[in-house]
Amino acid sequence: MIAKKLFGNYNGQDVYAYTLSDGISVTISQLGATVIELLVPDKEGNMVDVALGMTTPQDTVGPKGDYMGCVVGRCGNRIAKGKFTLDGVDYTLDCNNGPNHLHGGFEGFHKKVYDVQIEGDTLVMFATSEHLDQGYPHKVDYCVKYTVVGKTLCIQYFGESDGTTLFNPTNHTYFNLNGQQDGSILDNVLQIFADTYLEIDETLIPQAQANVAGTPFDFRTPKAIGQDIDTNHPQLANGSGYDHNFCLNGGHCAHAYSIKTGITLDCYTDMPGVQFYSGNFLGGQLGKANYPKRSGFCLETQFWPDAINHDDYRKPILKKGEKFHSQTKYVFGTK
Repeated sequence: MIAKKLFGNYNGQDVYAYTLSDGISVTISQLGATVIELLVPDKEGNMVDVALGMTTPQDTVGPKGDYMGCVVGRCGNRIAKGKFTLDGVDYTLDCNNGPNHLHGGFEGFHKKVYDVQIEGDTLVMFATSEHLDQGYPHKVDYCVKYTVVGKTLCIQYFGESDGTTLFNPTNHTYFNLNGQQDGSILDNVLQIFADTYLEIDETLIPQAQANVAGTPFDFRTPKAIGQDIDTNHPQLANGSGYDHNFCLNGGHCAHAYSIKTGITLDCYTDMPGVQFYSGNFLGGQLGKANYPKRSGFCLETQFWPDAINHDDYRKPILKKGEKFHSQTKYVFGTK
């Protein structure tokens, strides 16, 4: 059973939210295919909202929304200077993050109002990105499918293009396993199953793959997010904390838990990387609660950032006639 309710109005259009419930409850807005609430039972059986979010469509896509819960694309993360070459043709994208392109541009997937179809217990959100949308070549028809089974949220991405283009959508939910109103994720414990990560320059563009061993980026055994976040390390200075791609060892991406609530989160994906972002640029936005710096963390499953401009990275290229499919699962529990 999927419940529907009016969320608000955006550019003169009614925007609805859909709630999927089983062992957890997830509410998704058709604007940006955005997770606006994620209720999970804690160790006492109380339902806790673990996803930061805004209360209106306008705020969701406005400056203070900071992509909270949105699907971002065509190409999630950064592309250096908004430039790339595909089939011998040079393309220039919106540069909406300093000198670089970020999360699909000024009017990316996070600002689309999706068509909705309900298939049994699955919520399907459809949209089209036209040729040269934000500078990307060729038209892409795509959809995002949300399913809740037990305590698992499954997000699937599908896409098909009429020509060669880039396609790398991801979800940008900010988690706080203490509860979205807690104000800090520094005591959330995190484990990332990756032996290497991508070092970044001052504009957060990847430069080199490096071993996590002996650095603050070693999350191979669980540790509090805040344990090393203020260490004097040039990579933490570049990211103002953690804002880095981890090069995954396999499909089990990450494990996290809250000592306060006992809530656990395991992330599984078929993508080669995950951007662990520690909410460094949150600045006291008022949504469902007040969200100061580092009050939420993201696990954005993805192709590696700026992959199209790196010969040794797996490329997010979608060709005519190919069918893109990717899946990420967020599995909740208690300990």
